[in-house]
Amino acid sequence: MNFKEELSARTAQAEDIIKKYLPKEEGYQKTVVEAMNYSILAGGKRLRPILMQETFRLFGGGGEVVEPFMAALEMVHTYSLVHDDLPCMDDDEYRRGRKTTHVVYGEGMAVLAGDGLLNYAFETAAKAFEISGDGETLRRVAKALSVFAKKAGIHGMIGGQTADIEAEDRETKGLEHPVTEELLLFIHEHKTAALIQSAMMTGAILAGAEEEEIRQIEKCAYNIGIAFQIQDDILDVTSSLEVLGKAVGSDEKNHKTTYVTLKGMEQAKKDVESLSEEAVAILASCSGRNEFLEELVRQLVSREK
Repeated sequence: MNFKEELSARTAQAEDIIKKYLPKEEGYQKTVVEAMNYSILAGGKRLRPILMQETFRLFGGGGEVVEPFMAALEMVHTYSLVHDDLPCMDDDEYRRGRKTTHVVYGEGMAVLAGDGLLNYAFETAAKAFEISGDGETLRRVAKALSVFAKKAGIHGMIGGQTADIEAEDRETKGLEHPVTEELLLFIHEHKTAALIQSAMMTGAILAGAEEEEIRQIEKCAYNIGIAFQIQDDILDVTSSLEVLGKAVGSDEKNHKTTYVTLKGMEQAKKDVESLSEEAVAILASCSGRNEFLEELVRQLVSREK
């Protein structure tokens, strides 16, 4: 298996699926749709849709029922980035190598574009009901939609973002109760790992995985998400705008406590590797086998952007 070629092919396939479900740029709401599409078509690794599709395949899934969820998850992910980049949040001017949405369209339209992507994500995911051919598939779609919603909401990504903002406020104002490792892991689990859990659990559910298998995939995705975020913290220190596609050093600029500042660079790198290897071991223990998915998880250890 040539991993780079396989990854390129899967990324292109995910890109095509996402484009198929994008809204048309027309009507009086045309500007916000343009801003939505500008945001989601800015490129990116399409990691979450790929993880969803490959987990779907791992458990023997077939057909197009997973595709609306793949597009919908990338919409949720993109909306979170649009809002993260706003001046009231991280105040970043570059994302995926080009100007962020609020820089191009203004703050108000960027807020609406994020809102639009979040709402349209659920419109899109619901289209899976239309292509469900039997009662069992309908049941799986309903269950997947429930997981999808929870992992994006107050008990998932938004919950993590809330804890992150409050932690930043305390540090910026020099208040007591600094960020602990426990709080930081809560933030990483909910702000980052939740959408990866959404991707892999949704894929498993749609394919008909058993409850215990779904629980194992949730743990696997937790490891991947934590490792991914730690690596992101590492890259914010070691990478560059040209390589990463966004400004580096933003964590230090915003006085953020990260895994690197808490544990040190050497330990952070070791933990990324151990978390990823445990995730691969869980995948290898599943009834099916997906060597590409296992290698994809390993590559998160050494990614440079």
